[in-house]
This record gives sequence, structure tokens and C-alpha cells, in this order.
Amino acid sequence: MTNPSWNPLVQRLLPIVKVGAILFLTLLLLAPMAHIRQLIGERQGLRDSVLQEVARSDAYAQKVTGPVLVIPYVRTLAGNREVSGELRLLPERLDLDGSLATEERRRGIYRARVYRADTRLTGHFEVPAGFGVTAGVEAYRFGEPRLALGISDIRGIGNALALRTGAGEIPFQPGAGTSLLASGVHAVLPALDASAPQRIDYDIGLALTGTREFNVSPVGRETNVRLQSDWPHPSFVGEYLPRSRDISAAGFVAQWQTSFFATSMEEALGRCSGQEADCADFAGRQFGVGFIDPVDHYLKSERAAKYAFLFIGLTFACFFLTEVLRRVSVHPVQYGLVGLALAMFFLLLVAFSEHIGFAAAYAVSATACVGLITFYVTHVLASRSQGLGFGAGLAGLYGLLYGILSSEDYALLMGSLLVFGLLAAVMVLTRRVSWSGAGVAR
Repeated sequence: MTNPSWNPLVQRLLPIVKVGAILFLTLLLLAPMAHIRQLIGERQGLRDSVLQEVARSDAYAQKVTGPVLVIPYVRTLAGNREVSGELRLLPERLDLDGSLATEERRRGIYRARVYRADTRLTGHFEVPAGFGVTAGVEAYRFGEPRLALGISDIRGIGNALALRTGAGEIPFQPGAGTSLLASGVHAVLPALDASAPQRIDYDIGLALTGTREFNVSPVGRETNVRLQSDWPHPSFVGEYLPRSRDISAAGFVAQWQTSFFATSMEEALGRCSGQEADCADFAGRQFGVGFIDPVDHYLKSERAAKYAFLFIGLTFACFFLTEVLRRVSVHPVQYGLVGLALAMFFLLLVAFSEHIGFAAAYAVSATACVGLITFYVTHVLASRSQGLGFGAGLAGLYGLLYGILSSEDYALLMGSLLVFGLLAAVMVLTRRVSWSGAGVAR
């Protein structure tokens, strides 16, 4: 026979036991969510491998360095010993004007972004007498000068390169023509008179294909770069930000302006002896733009999965509040089935977003899960109005989550306000509940 004195104790402990069971179910449901997040990472890695495959077959990120005037020499030392080397001069002015058009390449269900850059480099060199050698110039024998242009992935060159100078048009030849640059092209110039200063103008039309980023090294004493593109989500990268930028849905226009005072490129060049470690400072100074989707569907899906605990916890909390306020009983198995339906939303989101885009996938997945849970809850609570109300609240929660995921700058703020608002709503609704009385309202 049951001791009647136990009834008040059981009645007091029942809410605590139910809350503990709900928390246990919530933690248990995080296991499939961990597998879903792992799946997102695997699919993202597969997508990245496709991007690498496109880059291998086309061209990687591009970086343009130069032009640099290179004068090889042979120097006679004491005892008629000879050493060879090269003098390198940076341009007095470098102007680069580029137009970058983007296009998509497909590999199965995956898409990679490739850009076509039509650029023009103009400017001039101020060549000092003796090519900058101030003492013992008579000991130097200068060879054929050449103009070197560094291009990080020469497979992306899309035109027959030629250098236009006052001496006419000179075709570029394969190879950087200097140990300063890892890869590129060079043009052999007519012999220069070392006895007097002179000016060399240059005009180079360069068509390049690349992926992910386009960068420029500010080698000019004064460097001016203007880039325009049809890509509406530029990510400006490198050590120098644009002086001005105009970004719209139709694309962007950005302009950079640097000088030797800001870049110290001459000092970095002077420390470069031709060894890779010595030239790292010179090679690392660059700026440009990245053509990367700021929030792709995999990243959005991963961010959505991070809110799984919040989704499941709030849904279970609503069930529990319904039990307390409406005095109905919901079995733990029913909690678990609703939780699994919520977990399925994230799996559907990943699967659909690979084919129809994130926004459409979110709408389809949310509609399917809200409809299923609403149908189920209507029968669990034996009330159509309560089931529809529960479904409407869940749909509103999905809508708020989509707003958070779509925001790049205010996601944390919106998420914090959402959690605070929901907590406040729960506290207001349960302000008259006597928890020691198993949910009897006072």
C-alpha cells in the first residue's frame, strides 16, 4: 500500500524529475547534431577540393609584381677576379587599371568562381647615371637590360604580352629574367647609355585568369591602382586598404594609392639578395581583392547547426510550459520524436542547399519540419488551436534564426537579443506558477 505521506513529496519532485529528463533528452539529441555538423565539414571539404581542381586546371590566385628594371653586370675586382650580379630598379610611377569579370565553373553540384582580369600597367622609370652605381662604375660591364614582370601563375596569361616603349613594341619572353621574382615574364630592352640619366616609359596590356584573389605589389615610388568588377561582395586583402571604394549590387570600384614612404619597397628590395628568405619582406607587401562568397551555404548551415541546442531546448521548454500551464501530460518519447524532427531540419537544410541555394533550402526545410511538428503536436495535445499556436511560434523562431544567419555584422547581437527575449517571455508566462505545487497556478 502506498504511503499517503509520500504523495506531497512525489508531487514536489515530479517537476524536477521531468526537467531532468528533458535536459537528458536534449543532450542525447546533440549526438545526431554532432554527426550532422561533421557531415557539413565533409561536404565543405569536398567543395574546397573542387575549387582546388578548378584552380589546377585554370589558374590559382594571381599576384602581379612589377615591372622591375633589371641590369645584369660583371664586376672586376682586385686581381682581375670577376663577379656577376644584377642591379634592380623600381619604377618611379606605376598605374594599374583593371576590369575583372567573374564567371562560375561547375563540377557536378559544386560551383567555383573564376575571374578574367583585363589590366593595363603604365608608368615610367627614372634611371640614374651608372644605373645607380655611385663609385667604381668603371669596374662594371653592363649587359642587356630587361624589364621583368612577376606573375604568380603564368598559366593564367591570356594574351600575347608585349611591352610598348618609346623604342617601339617589344614582345615578352617566358621566365621572370631575375632571381628576384619566382615566376613571370621579361622583355629585353635596347642597350641603355649608362653615362647619363634617362627616362623609360612603359605600357603593358595584361589579360589574366585566376581564382579566389587578385593582388598587386606596390613597387612604384608612387603606385595608383584602380580595379572594377561585377562581383558585389569584395573582400579587400593585403597590407593596404583602398583609398576609396564604391560597392553596390552591380559590383565594385576600388582605388589604392601608395608611396615609397608608406611601403618602404626600396629598402625591402635592398635587403633582397636573391635568396627566398631575404626576399620574403619584398614579396609579402601586396594588396588586392578576394572573390569569395562572404557567407556561403555551408557556412550558413554550420552556423545554423550551432543553434541546434537553442532550438531543441526552447521547443522542449514550450512543451513543458504547456504541461504546466494547461495541465496536460507529454510523454518523454513524444519529446524525443519532436527533437528528432528538429534535427532533421538541419540535415534537410544541408542536402537541399547544395542544389537550390540556401534561402530556398531554408524555406523548404523549415516548412516541412514546422508542418510535421504542428501535425504531431496537434494530436499530442488533443487541441487544434494549441497545435497551430505551437506551430506558429516555431515558424517565428525559424524566421528569427534566418535573420540571424543572413546577418554578417549583427549575428551575435541579434542572437543575444533573441535569447534574452525568449527568457523574458518564459519568466513572464510562469510568474504565477507554484513550482513546489507541481505547476498549480497561484
